[in-house]
Amino acid sequence: MLRFKYQTIEFDKTDIHLRTLRDRQQYLDKEDVAAKLGISSANWSLFGVVWACEEILAHIMFKHDIQEKKILEVGCGIALASLVLKSRHANITATDYHPEAHNFLLENIKLNQCSQIPFVRTNWIEKNQDLDKFDIIIGSDVLYEANNAILLAEFINLHAKPHCKIIIVDPGRKFHSKFSQHMTSLGYSYSKDKYKNIENITQSARGANNFIVLSYHR
Repeated sequence: MLRFKYQTIEFDKTDIHLRTLRDRQQYLDKEDVAAKLGISSANWSLFGVVWACEEILAHIMFKHDIQEKKILEVGCGIALASLVLKSRHANITATDYHPEAHNFLLENIKLNQCSQIPFVRTNWIEKNQDLDKFDIIIGSDVLYEANNAILLAEFINLHAKPHCKIIIVDPGRKFHSKFSQHMTSLGYSYSKDKYKNIENITQSARGANNFIVLSYHR
């Protein structure tokens, strides 16, 4: 049986309520669904907790210009940024490969009494016909494996409108340079900034000086 944690994260006067896994020790893979997708027992719980990068992305999205923009979150996990955007009535679609991500999103939509957030379960290899093209594409801590750099860049390029902004929050992993190089080769301009407002983050901010915000435009 899974154990859960309920928490509220504040964004100015907006409260976002979350049901997450109690900790990273939780595991329940019925009928080996996740295992068959290549998700190991060690990584199973990672989608279901809030990470500092996810909070940072949510704070950025709380103030970002979203007027008349179609937005896609890749590797959404617990989808905090998507919930923040929906609280602002944004046109947001969430994606993740984990088989339980959508169930957790549905529960958190109920907790926040907001309208539905379209969700597509997909990895970054599939050319998913259920996904359109977007004005803004966002993600947090998605460059944790070497292969992800190229796969994610190609996936983003596939679903980016001719004029698109991409925002990726990264905890300073070494693979973001490879990702940026490939994005540049695809025709995107690129900037990198350290995130300095660590006092906003409720999660552990160990290595706080390493949080960076990667921005790409086309």
